[in-house]
Amino acid sequence: MNEENSKIIWAYIQEAGDSLAGKLPPSRHHPNGRNPYAHVAICVKGKFGQSYKEITDSKLQDVLDYIDYLVQNPS
Repeated sequence: MNEENSKIIWAYIQEAGDSLAGKLPPSRHHPNGRNPYAHVAICVKGKFGQSYKEITDSKLQDVLDYIDYLVQNPS
């Protein structure tokens, strides 16, 4: 992904993390609370098989749509 699109996705991840703060269900693996920013980044990597920086530019909108889905469906 080019630098400009990478910055767009990172900003979107930050906004999503802000929205998800305090909304993720508790986890025994995270006794002090879950990090919503890491959650979004890990989910993107799991869905697309690559970190957001490695995904092709042509999938930019797919990544943004998936991040929207994560915000609407915290898990």
